Amino acid sequence: MIRGSFAQMFLLTALLAGQIFTGTQSAHALEYRLTTIADDLNFPWGLAELPDGSLLITERSGKLKRIDTAGGIQVIDGVPAVFFAANGQAGLFDVLPDPDFATSGTIYLAYAEGQRRSNATTVARARLAGSTLTDVTVIFSVTPRKRLPQHFGGKLAFLPDGTLLVTTGEGFDYREAAQDPHALLGKTVRIHTDGRIPEDNPFADGVEGHPAVWTYGHRNPQGLVVDDRSGTVYLHEHGPRGGDEVNVLIPGRNYGWPAITYGMDYSGAYVSPFTEHPDMAQPIRYWVPSIAPSGFALYRGGMFPELEGDLLVGALVAREVRRLELGAGGRVTESALFSELEARIRDVRVAADGSIFLVTDGSAGSIVRVSAE
Repeated sequence: MIRGSFAQMFLLTALLAGQIFTGTQSAHALEYRLTTIADDLNFPWGLAELPDGSLLITERSGKLKRIDTAGGIQVIDGVPAVFFAANGQAGLFDVLPDPDFATSGTIYLAYAEGQRRSNATTVARARLAGSTLTDVTVIFSVTPRKRLPQHFGGKLAFLPDGTLLVTTGEGFDYREAAQDPHALLGKTVRIHTDGRIPEDNPFADGVEGHPAVWTYGHRNPQGLVVDDRSGTVYLHEHGPRGGDEVNVLIPGRNYGWPAITYGMDYSGAYVSPFTEHPDMAQPIRYWVPSIAPSGFALYRGGMFPELEGDLLVGALVAREVRRLELGAGGRVTESALFSELEARIRDVRVAADGSIFLVTDGSAGSIVRVSAE
């Protein structure tokens, strides 16, 4: 059954490796076609488009795959050892090509490293040569290390100045560490691509915080996007029972977790009785109950002018994409997209041609392209 405010009639046909849905989101006159371009992926997590139009996709179990423009899939060798926990969240997370990938072949991987009793969100740089990663070098790893395979963060994004942002989770049982600027749990960190720490980071002198920390007070941030035009950085993170947030990041700011939150603990108890504090940033959007946000994009592209400048949030629990239109005075208007997929959305990316890639979660996950009719 088709849900939400979509038109009631959809055409379903087979094409290549997948299916096509065509539909109209009538409230915003958005007409599109959904085409499955790869399926039977094992818990896919992060996606990146390469300059030749091929795609890199991570699977949480530790595989990196390349999908060519004809739909062929190639497994990439040389991925660093990944801590994977089927009954947790540990695994291979994001993949990000360097801005000069066309000449250098450099990519960055975020992943869980270690074992159940001692693990950390880690970032490695490598060179993709054919079907193999070479020159694999770890450039960042979270300290302190933690127990339990939960709350890693693991998203990557470049700032306009070429430095690299990394999100880290607070490790679930270590949530107080999110408020400690000297710990790297529950943070965004900013580093150079060789792992060096920029001298203009908020705590670069190490006195009031770890030199790599850029922002703090985060829970489990699985969405990170940078507006290349304005330099604005948007991040979303999971709350517990409610309290998922979208934030605009400002270097050095405290985003509150767990001192302030709109969510409740899984037991039903308060995490905190407070939802705001003068020294802590407020989200531009939050959800109660949770939608479980994962994957994030800022739409820039000519294929869907109706979406220009909008934020697209993947929703695991809600099984759709949430469109956030940013208006004057901080006004945010929200609507649902692509509910007819009835799938947990793990990642959202805007392609070079203006189409949109959606990654669906699960043991038989898929990549779906959203294109104009």
